[in-house]
Amino acid sequence: MKRYYKYILTILAAVSLGSCSDYLEVVPDNTMKLENIFATKEDAWNGLAKIYSYLPADNMTHTTMWSLGDEFIGRIDASVQDNAGSLRAERIMRGLQTTGDPQLGNWSGSGGGKRYYEAIRSCNVFLQYIKDTRNMTDVERADWTAQAKFLKAYYHFLLLQKYGPIILSDVVIMPDATADQLFFSRSKIDDCFDYIINLIDEAIPGLKEISGNLQLGMVDQISAKAIKARILLFRASPFFSGNRAFYDDFLDPVDNKPYFPINDSEARTKEKWQDALTAVNDAITSCEANGKKLYHYPKSVYPKDLSFYNLNPGKMKTYYDLRMLIVDPWNDELIWGNSNISVYDDGELSNSTNIRLPADVGISEGDFNSAGFSWQWMASTYRMTERYYTENGLPIDQDNSFNYNARHDVVTTAGAEDPDYPSIAGLLQPNETTINLYTHRELRFYANLGITGGYFRSHFEIIPTYMMQGRSGGYNPSVNSTDFLCTGVGIQKLVHPESRSSSWQRVVRYPYPIIRMADLYLMKAEILNEIKDVPDQEVWNEIDKIRERAGIPTVEEAWSSANAKTKDYHKTKLGMREIILRERAIEFAFEGSHFWDMWRYKKAHTEFSTPIQGWNYKGSSAATFFVLGVIQNRRFTTRDYLWPIDLNELNTNGKLIQNPGW
Repeated sequence: MKRYYKYILTILAAVSLGSCSDYLEVVPDNTMKLENIFATKEDAWNGLAKIYSYLPADNMTHTTMWSLGDEFIGRIDASVQDNAGSLRAERIMRGLQTTGDPQLGNWSGSGGGKRYYEAIRSCNVFLQYIKDTRNMTDVERADWTAQAKFLKAYYHFLLLQKYGPIILSDVVIMPDATADQLFFSRSKIDDCFDYIINLIDEAIPGLKEISGNLQLGMVDQISAKAIKARILLFRASPFFSGNRAFYDDFLDPVDNKPYFPINDSEARTKEKWQDALTAVNDAITSCEANGKKLYHYPKSVYPKDLSFYNLNPGKMKTYYDLRMLIVDPWNDELIWGNSNISVYDDGELSNSTNIRLPADVGISEGDFNSAGFSWQWMASTYRMTERYYTENGLPIDQDNSFNYNARHDVVTTAGAEDPDYPSIAGLLQPNETTINLYTHRELRFYANLGITGGYFRSHFEIIPTYMMQGRSGGYNPSVNSTDFLCTGVGIQKLVHPESRSSSWQRVVRYPYPIIRMADLYLMKAEILNEIKDVPDQEVWNEIDKIRERAGIPTVEEAWSSANAKTKDYHKTKLGMREIILRERAIEFAFEGSHFWDMWRYKKAHTEFSTPIQGWNYKGSSAATFFVLGVIQNRRFTTRDYLWPIDLNELNTNGKLIQNPGW
């Protein structure tokens, strides 16, 4: 557990976000002046920590935005499903968003969302008074100022991402401000992006090139450049560049002109993609120069995996690269991570996705079924089992060697003495019942999911999982009638193999990724594809970096082979776009990316309005378990792309207008 203690010490020494005071929320009176609040370096440090505390709580099960989309489904009993404070992102996907108390609303902090305008005000106050703080070096002042300036830009972007046109907040509002100084109108989309990018460009020179070990989680040049590239990718994407189809009549009442740049020419759109390419190239160059690279597990496999490794060394090495990618704290791939995580909190996604250690594994501890820190609430949807590639690097319905029509047929895996067994050792159990869908898949499938006939690595154990009623990982009403994976498919990607139940001291924590190197490479592939008339090797090289780490053939090898039903699909612009988006959906599965990718390409309302399916979790045999059914209906419409502004805000500020459809 040395890794765990090292990580906790890093967090306590570096960011200390959980111990901030509330002073910035106090309206100054005649006895307290703002400049006095930042009198010393220690005061300013607390002020900076306060600003960081507004970063999204995507690590928390009920307030994470990672469960937007179609990857997760939570506990399905009425006490959770009917509770407006539970699984908030899932409620949005169920069509339960409201204007009275918007779920995950960041304009005013409604529905479990953080108050980003409050965060921006904190930034403005900090920036105005940090220049007068005593006992600071000029280097420290420049760095902290740049961090606050970047975070101010980032909070504006997070608002823009949800609300479209936003109010740009650039000055400190004093208590004696007039109505004209208090209330503003929303700005046009391109003006918002210009403001955000200019602010980031101002911040970057003052930042450290890369944060040291005692500042992990704090903004530096490489993280600022990476986020700048992401923001410019959003700007160039179809949702923001043009989008006449959605927002032709969404007009600014001040001048009666569209908020969205609906008249973008082809040349203007290409210029936006070119700006994104320049930014992502700069980010990649800076990150690589500072040692950032795709993650590979640097140690030996766990002792209990040695027998599998000896039989299947190539696949097991790649498996560990993929299994440990997210949960190995502060590894070389992570560019910026959210380290504001309470060590005592039981509500993390890593805990709600962890399964309990079953009695038949052979552990003699008395707390193996403890609900604490192993909820087994958050399941993978069935759709995710189909999204991953085959071992040939192709979608399951595009691989001639994969019998798609027989994917639900029950099969028995190779026995331990069978000559074919070494190829599945460590991935599938020998001589065990499963289905065709779970065989001959890429290694990210086995590293990320918990499936019947496979393994779930947690609690220092390699748990053979069956997911059927009364079996390991499955529904067990005699133990708990509500805590079970309702689709019969688990998620182990977010669980460290050493994390255990019953106490926070037994959980290995890690920073939840905000952006990592794989994102930059896939962003570059996407941008190049949009700029070029026809995709070429330059585009393929970027996506192949990710595919090679995943242990699957390159794009050219996969889509030019006899296995590909739509041969040479990668040689068309549209085909390559779909391949890149599919690669992103797999590589960043359960990391909150797929929703925004479908959103950027205006596909969310078609992708996410179909029912969530799963296996019959009450089935106790293959014949009764592998029965696909609807678990939950979903409804995401075109109005849901932009969050509603809280009605209280509209009533307070007469210059605001509501988003379309609300």
